[in-house]
Amino acid sequence: MVKVILQLYPQVRAGREERIAQRPLGRDAERYQALIREMPTIVRAADELGLWGISSIEHHFHSEGYEVGPNPGLLDAYWAAITKRIRVGQLGYTMSAQNPFRVAEDVAVIDHLAGGRSFCGFSRGYQARWTNILGQHLGSRATLSPSGNQEKMAELDEATQAARISDDQINREIFEENVELVLQAWTQDSVEAKGRWQVPYPYDQGVDWTMTATRELGAPGEMDEHNKIRRVSVVPSPLTKPYPPVFVSSNASKETIEYCGPRGFIPTYFSKIERAAEFGGAYVDAAAAAGRSYALGQNQALVRWGQIAETEDEARRMVAEYDVDIFRDLYAGTTPMSFDPDRPVDSVVNSGLWVVGTPEQAREQYVELWRQLPAEYVVLIYHWAQQPAASVVRQLELFMEHVKPALDEMTPYET
Repeated sequence: MVKVILQLYPQVRAGREERIAQRPLGRDAERYQALIREMPTIVRAADELGLWGISSIEHHFHSEGYEVGPNPGLLDAYWAAITKRIRVGQLGYTMSAQNPFRVAEDVAVIDHLAGGRSFCGFSRGYQARWTNILGQHLGSRATLSPSGNQEKMAELDEATQAARISDDQINREIFEENVELVLQAWTQDSVEAKGRWQVPYPYDQGVDWTMTATRELGAPGEMDEHNKIRRVSVVPSPLTKPYPPVFVSSNASKETIEYCGPRGFIPTYFSKIERAAEFGGAYVDAAAAAGRSYALGQNQALVRWGQIAETEDEARRMVAEYDVDIFRDLYAGTTPMSFDPDRPVDSVVNSGLWVVGTPEQAREQYVELWRQLPAEYVVLIYHWAQQPAASVVRQLELFMEHVKPALDEMTPYET
């Protein structure tokens, strides 16, 4: 059975001219309040329709109002309170610019609030405006993974290529170090660290601590005989043991596959099917080398935007109304996607990441995708509230009725 995740990109609803006239629309409290008021309609519908999960993003400083998602954990806590079965999570926390201990705490609390109905997502950060600022204390800079964007890299001069490769390497090192600290915080009674993060701080001196009861009541080794803190205990631990499922957002790069496979993390492909399918097999091999056995597509997720309607013309009209602006202004401006102003809808549809058409056409398109990579998870993205709640709910109904049964039949493994 394919597990369906709804990924909501909180977007203040407006036309482009309105965004110009009323800028910065991302700070419009009344419009954001209207967006939030629509939330329960979508969340409860996703729960009732039997989706596996619902998630949001971490993006900061979106003055344009396109992705107003600075704290997905807060949304998760709310969603957990108004649902019964669906899992809540985020795709995901940008670990190259995060405090790993805060993330470990937040995810654990969310897992408890949801009664174990949670999952966790990690990403590396591709938007320089905020990744570079929030990650400055670690020396992190945004990256689009040079190995995953070789065509764009070829257009750059040698010095710029070298800088991009260096930034990517540092970003990946910080990401992996921070994720490892999160895992330790979830699974160990106490942790220490001597890298970019020092625990205790300063590491060699320890932390003076006058609460001597910690020596008897805290975690073993947390406090030494000289009243110095030498380790810390991150509380609470998650309700799910050893921890909730971990997703890693990727545009499908070899490094990400080699990282996720041995750890059992779920690579989440924001990429064309050709690239996702190429690395689907590589993921199986990387996991097998570490003693983890997966069939092709198992423990992997494919991401798709899209619009389904009674007619193809109506579906394309919805792309024009709900997707073109953010594609032109944000995606084409920050990723390798390209936009043709003379063919705006075609630019979106031909990106390789959208499924657009009638229920029958959508089913055929998804079936073709699953022939190449029968993924265990599918992540459906909608730009709510640019796309109203009722319209998003209708998209979910059409997908669950017309598309999911066909994909379930194509799942060649037990889930």
